[in-house]
Amino acid sequence: MASDPSKTNEALEPARDQEQDDAVIGRAFLGSILVFVLIGLVIAGSYWYLKPKVETVVEVPTDIIKPEGREKSVVSAPKVKWTDITTQSGLNFVHTSGAKGGKLLPETMGSGCAFFDYNNDGHQDIFLINCCHWDPALVASDPTPMKLYQNDGKGSFTDVSKEAGLDVTVYGMGVACGDYDSDGNVDLYVSCLGENKLFKNEGGKFVDVTASTGVGGDPKSWSSACGWFDFDKDNDLDLLVCNYVEWSREFDSAQEFTLVGTGRRAYGRPQNFPGSFPVLYRNDGNGKFTDVSQQAGVRVLNPSATNAPLAKSLGLVFEDFDDDGFLDFVIANDTVQNLLFRNNHDGTFEEQGALAGVAFDSAGLARGAMGIDSADFRNNGSVGVAIGNFANEMSALFVSRTRNLQFYDQAVSSGLGPATRLELTFGVLFLDYDLDTRLDLFQANGHLEDEISVVQASQTYEQSPQLFWNAGIEQATNEFLKCTEAETGPDLHVPMVGRGSSYADIDGDGDLDLLITACGQKPRLLRNDQETKHNWVRLKLVGKQGNKDAIGASVILTSNDVAQRRLVSPTRSYLSQVELPLTFGLGDSTKADKVSIVWPDGSTQQLTDVPINQLVVIEQK
Repeated sequence: MASDPSKTNEALEPARDQEQDDAVIGRAFLGSILVFVLIGLVIAGSYWYLKPKVETVVEVPTDIIKPEGREKSVVSAPKVKWTDITTQSGLNFVHTSGAKGGKLLPETMGSGCAFFDYNNDGHQDIFLINCCHWDPALVASDPTPMKLYQNDGKGSFTDVSKEAGLDVTVYGMGVACGDYDSDGNVDLYVSCLGENKLFKNEGGKFVDVTASTGVGGDPKSWSSACGWFDFDKDNDLDLLVCNYVEWSREFDSAQEFTLVGTGRRAYGRPQNFPGSFPVLYRNDGNGKFTDVSQQAGVRVLNPSATNAPLAKSLGLVFEDFDDDGFLDFVIANDTVQNLLFRNNHDGTFEEQGALAGVAFDSAGLARGAMGIDSADFRNNGSVGVAIGNFANEMSALFVSRTRNLQFYDQAVSSGLGPATRLELTFGVLFLDYDLDTRLDLFQANGHLEDEISVVQASQTYEQSPQLFWNAGIEQATNEFLKCTEAETGPDLHVPMVGRGSSYADIDGDGDLDLLITACGQKPRLLRNDQETKHNWVRLKLVGKQGNKDAIGASVILTSNDVAQRRLVSPTRSYLSQVELPLTFGLGDSTKADKVSIVWPDGSTQQLTDVPINQLVVIEQK
């Protein structure tokens, strides 16, 4: 049957419409794709245009130029011979500790010494502190008095203890020299286990005025370092007395202190004894003193024990640490933090040891501190505090670069620390032994236990003193160089049970000689035989009224653009006092250009063209 064409076209019409629709959809879809592609191209182009351009850097090999470091020359300490003249000088003293095997702690802690001019003849005399026996009957039958030796000006000494009224037997520890009554004669204060003693100098004859002055202290106390200073600027000398620990013979004997590994009795650790407050006596100007410790703020409590004293004091040094014209002081404590007392100018002090950075070591731990000294050892206006510590604890060297009461321990960086780690150090002194303008450092060493080598192979009871030459911070890898026997001679290095130490020019040749005390042994007097040909100046200051020895005066001597600063204050080292005159080494300089003095009362004075190579007496105008 034939088909109908019209029907065929009608049947095909929807399909055509669908094809047309598909074409439209296809074109639309293609257009969309083109639009998306264009948008993508625009976005990609924009990103390419706007993104940060990364430049390809072609590295050209070059020689590496290292930064120039400060080259320090290799230097060594000068050869300065020290000669032991103890016997030939007439010193026949032997220290008595009272030790009879009981191992009581005070037996191993004494004693101190002093250089001072007791008869005003211009020569530095020697005063040696002694202890005594424990048995009162033995004290009566075998007295062990203190000793005063008069200097003939050439380094020979005569025992004048009896005629001077100082052949007194006490269990002595330390000494402080100062003219407290301003009569022109230096008086002596002796710290003791038990009542302390004040001896008034009446023109070369000493009289015990302890009772009338009120400075004897607690009869049960154990006093240690002591010193005179004018804390309230009233032009007379006040007295600070440190105390070690709260001690009694009964308590010590009852403790089972033993030397590890031997089972034998040992000296007790200070940790086993309570602390003790220092005492500040204000000079009332009428021959009497008042204890102002509480109101002055020098009684620091232990934060871990209610109302218990913190301090276990052995070393004391005065200094104007913040350069405000008022004397501050640092107390070196044994196994508890060191204390720095800042003078508030109103008769009170604020303790700032921890804030200032002198209380602990770099790990925040307290050390077994013994002796102490302070000085501007870099001649740049800074101030350093050196503290001798227990065995296996290096000595400290706290430095405040701008006298702002911010200290940093530079013992390691200066070279001092590693060389002092093994020794048990007591006396510490800054002195310019070679007169080259820089202050050097001396240490007296000795252990507490006579059998320490049995349990510690690195330790000995007798230990060699140490002398460190100040090479200058700009000149050597180590600022402080330990002197060898080849540089000093053998006498300085002979081991001893060192305790106190002091210095003075005993023979008038301008250089400083050394005195070292020993526990239970003879002291050692070492004459400085330096031949450096360096020039020097020695200054003795005389106050106009009150405080005639000018304790607390600050002196700056300028020579060849080097400014050396010294403080008139004999209190330093361990339980000891140094001479009052100030020694300035000039090195190769042939003149002292200027001397600037700030007297204790705040007045100032300047001198120019000061004579060299002699002692110059300067009176306050």
